[in-house]
Formats: sequence, structure tokens, C-alpha cells
Amino acid sequence: MRLSLLVLPLALAATAALAHGPTPQKVSQSITIKASPDAVWKVAGDFAGIGKWHPAIAKAEGSGSKESGTRTLTFKSGGKIEESLDEYKADARTYSYRMGEPDLKALPVSSYSATLTVSPEGDGAKVEWMGRFYRGDTGNEPPENLSDEAGKAAMNTYFSEGLKGLKAAVEGGKAK
Repeated sequence: MRLSLLVLPLALAATAALAHGPTPQKVSQSITIKASPDAVWKVAGDFAGIGKWHPAIAKAEGSGSKESGTRTLTFKSGGKIEESLDEYKADARTYSYRMGEPDLKALPVSSYSATLTVSPEGDGAKVEWMGRFYRGDTGNEPPENLSDEAGKAAMNTYFSEGLKGLKAAVEGGKAK
């Protein structure tokens, strides 16, 4: 009897481990730009202006205010995502936002939130872009293209290419 009382909790724990769903993922990218933080913020701080510097975005449309704005991003590869601001602090050169309904054609992730921050770095500025998300398929056995690894790869590429585009726009004095 005592043995079965010990085995039952172990069996339940093993079953719970096998039924484990998705875990939150996190990616973070940064870049140094040869310009003042204020000059970088003038470009990056325009929430709806991402289409002017991110090479993956075909069109960005914004509405609302800086404190509660939204933007709809149309990706060159297809797909459309709506994002809304959670927090906007111009004096700290940072904003946080979240995705509405996922569009797995645009990015193979769900429930993401992100923060973009511009800070002084030597003679220039450092831009950090950090995001938290779940994989595109939140079931227990996602297909490879909607897995944690696929989500991380897509978000790392999205942030990295965006930061390179921002750097080119600011340092080159023109947007894409």
C-alpha cells in the first residue's frame, strides 16, 4: 500500500511532464549606431515609422497617439500583423508593445511582446530590441516550422535585420 502511494504521485508527475505545453521564449538583439541617441530616437521612436527603416516591412500604418497607438505591418514576404503600444517613454527613449492576433505567415510566433530602447554608448547610441513570445503552434507537438526553434530564428532575424536597417537609415541619413 505504501509503495503504491509513492508510485501514484510519480506517475502523475511523469504524465504532467509529457503533457507540457509551450514555454516562453526570449530573444534580444542590439546594435551600436554612430549618431546621438536623440538622432536615433527621432527615427526609431516613431512607432508607426518602422516601415521607413525595417527591410522586411512593405508598409506600416499607424493610428492613435504615442501613448496608445497601434500599427499595422504588412510584410514583404506576406502576412500582416497589428501591434499596439503598452508603454511609450520618450524621455527614456523606450517603448514596449505587443502583437494582436498572430499571422503565422508573417512571423511563426504567437503572443509576443517587445521593447525597443535607445541609450548612449560611447560617441553614439546603442539600440536594444528584446522580445518575448510563444512558438507559432502552442500544441504539444508543433510542426518544425512553428516550433520554438523556428520562432527564435524568425524573431532573431526580424530584430537583427531591423536593427541593421535602422543603422543604415540613421547613419546614411535616409530611410529605406
